[in-house]
Amino acid sequence: MKTLNQLMQDIIQLTTEIETQYPELYKYLSETPLSLCETSSERVHTTELVQYLETLKSQLQHHIETHNGKK
Repeated sequence: MKTLNQLMQDIIQLTTEIETQYPELYKYLSETPLSLCETSSERVHTTELVQYLETLKSQLQHHIETHNGKK
């Protein structure tokens, strides 16, 4: 499994790609929920980041498919 740092780098890279290549999709990213584990500690766990990264990938793929790959 990837480390927390690797996952954060992947998320940053993907959001940067979306911002630059798909700005029409980027404006909706603030509406993409990132559900963090509700524990007494406020630490982010890798499982939440993996889920968030997969959600971002899925949104991008859906956008590409429904917009015929147009930018």
